[in-house]
Amino acid sequence: MATVQLEAGQRVRPSSTLPYEPLLATGRFVLVAFARPIAILRSYQRSDLRPDLIAGLTVAVILLPQAIAYALIADLPPVVGLYTAIVAAIVGALWGSSAHLHTGPTNAASLLVLSTLAVLPYGHDSHAYVAAASLMALMVGLFRLAMGVFRLGVLVNFVSDSVVVGFTAGAGVLIMFNQIKHLLRLDVPNSPGLMDTLRDTLAQLPAAHAPTMMVGVGVIVLLAALRRLRPSWPGPLIGVVVAGAVVWLLQLDMQGVHVIGALPRGLPPLAPPPIFDLHLIGQLSLGALAVAAIGLVEAMSIARAISGLTGQRINSNQEFVGQGLANIAAGFFSGYTCSGSFTRSAVNYRAGARTAMSSVFSGVFVLLAMFLFAPLAAYIPRTALAAVLIVIAWGMIDRKQMAHIWRTSRPEGWIMIATLGATLLLPLEFAVLTGILVSLAYYVLQKSMPRVLDMTPTPDFLHFEERGDRDPCPQLGVLSIVGDLYFGAAPNVEEALRRHMATFPDQRYLLLRMHNVTHLDISGLHMLEAIVRAYRERGGDVYVMKVRASIYEFMKLAGFVDLLGEDHFLSEEKAISHLFYHVLDPVVCIYECPVRVFFECQNLPKMLTPALACRDSRCRDRTVRSLSPMDLWLLLHRPQPPVVIDVREPREFSRGHIPGARLIPLSQFDAQRLNLDKETPIVLACRTGRRSRIAAQMAMAAGYQNVCNMEGGMVAWEAAGLLEAIEEFV
Repeated sequence: MATVQLEAGQRVRPSSTLPYEPLLATGRFVLVAFARPIAILRSYQRSDLRPDLIAGLTVAVILLPQAIAYALIADLPPVVGLYTAIVAAIVGALWGSSAHLHTGPTNAASLLVLSTLAVLPYGHDSHAYVAAASLMALMVGLFRLAMGVFRLGVLVNFVSDSVVVGFTAGAGVLIMFNQIKHLLRLDVPNSPGLMDTLRDTLAQLPAAHAPTMMVGVGVIVLLAALRRLRPSWPGPLIGVVVAGAVVWLLQLDMQGVHVIGALPRGLPPLAPPPIFDLHLIGQLSLGALAVAAIGLVEAMSIARAISGLTGQRINSNQEFVGQGLANIAAGFFSGYTCSGSFTRSAVNYRAGARTAMSSVFSGVFVLLAMFLFAPLAAYIPRTALAAVLIVIAWGMIDRKQMAHIWRTSRPEGWIMIATLGATLLLPLEFAVLTGILVSLAYYVLQKSMPRVLDMTPTPDFLHFEERGDRDPCPQLGVLSIVGDLYFGAAPNVEEALRRHMATFPDQRYLLLRMHNVTHLDISGLHMLEAIVRAYRERGGDVYVMKVRASIYEFMKLAGFVDLLGEDHFLSEEKAISHLFYHVLDPVVCIYECPVRVFFECQNLPKMLTPALACRDSRCRDRTVRSLSPMDLWLLLHRPQPPVVIDVREPREFSRGHIPGARLIPLSQFDAQRLNLDKETPIVLACRTGRRSRIAAQMAMAAGYQNVCNMEGGMVAWEAAGLLEAIEEFV
């Protein structure tokens, strides 16, 4: 009877009988997801108000200069960044899943927006350019919202963290070089390529504006000092305020230092993007898809990192809905593409935020700041914002994490390098998709190449481990399949199994450990059938252990259980014991095998024959001719039959043998004492052909020239139906 082991915690669930149940589940999720603000407000406690207000104010102090600076990365007016900061922070928090993830303008998203919009024939301050940025935000939001509604959150798991690390580092390099022209007030045209930017910047260096350069470099020095001496202080805000004060006091704006000008006061205006411009939608689609993908991976990575500290459970699909609605709202309220920010999220957590309302409060505080301090922005120098961005971009190059990835996983390291190189050399939307495709290709490659491990018992015989350089059992191979057996993986697994067969031709029995196989399709099943036939053709068999219940049911439905036999499905506790006492040849264990691999071998007497010495001498490499049982049967009925020598033990010989055979047990076999002519035809026989092949090698080494081994031994003789016909002559 088959013994099928269920893995720990595994249950067999009855399949649903309602074909429309997935649609109902989606509908229920949509209702719950869009009602998220109600759940947040209902569960809000008065004790959370003060910590959330303090955290919101702390984040707003950082968000205000970042929103302006990030908008300038995308060559958008500063007020667009502020509108995005206000709307995205509020909507992303109310409809998201994380209590600490802060949504708004980010450096990577801004750079992607610039790369996508750079091909448009608009001026960067024109209304059409801003409208295109809003349309792109809407498209990104719809992509993300659709992934959340249809519960495709699992897809972000297929994008490796190395893609995000590589892209972020590349984006940091691009931002730094793109901001040098503003840091030094150089007349360098916007260029989508790093090489063009470097060439144009180097050509214009002699024309650097000294006052502008002094202010910008001074802000960099100030930010570096604050990061080292007072890391808890809002460095970007302090740098911008100090630079603005210096410009106002020294009237540097009158000496050619560019300033951003006064910001308009008021609420973010409702301005629907051009949703009916199909040509523009086509131009933005690839970039929007890239921004949607990299932004989701970035946001989920941040949310999960912080949830690891707080213990909060993150719902990726709900977070997708929040990120999608935040971008849609930004698109309709004169904003641009947004995502989760690691810096602001970390500050939000460290400031003591308890709920998502802290991010809502940060958006409200930025709105109040627009009303109160908008005129003061007239003295903020553009070089100071460039200095802030250069410092932030330098922090985007996570050298420690890059070294860790390269050191721990070389394939992931190459994915990271490929993404980094693509980010620097290709258009950014293609760079992101290149990284994702390389990551997916690596995943598919890994899934298509499950490991087939050669296993052996541990020294205490309680578990299995990789065999390494230890001697194997000469009769039984124990292999563990680590991975799924589907159409893409089956050929590689079959190749590994057949390679094992070729390496150990004497191992006629195979035990497959399949507890790591969670999926099996018809291609994998056909592969297993081919392996079973291959082992049976050479007189052996295949057994399996630790098969999952779902895999066993599929095998049974497809007829594989009938092919293999239910008694070939073994439990882990009894597999080796069953094979040792009921399947393996004990004579091989006693007379031929010098090792004690299994627990059952430990008390077994070892009476090693001279054949073992033959394996280490000149006879080992001699090729022995094989003779089928039917051919031997025909030769025995000729006038001059060959001499048949049976090298089994007497008790085996007495149960049935070839008529006329001479019994010389392998332990007593001495080819020098056969007293036969060297040209006499000799056929060696045993139970399976294993011992007789060794005896044949010894006979050939002694000078006998016409030596054959009966292929398959007495097992093959009986299978050919020759035993009863021979018994008449015994």
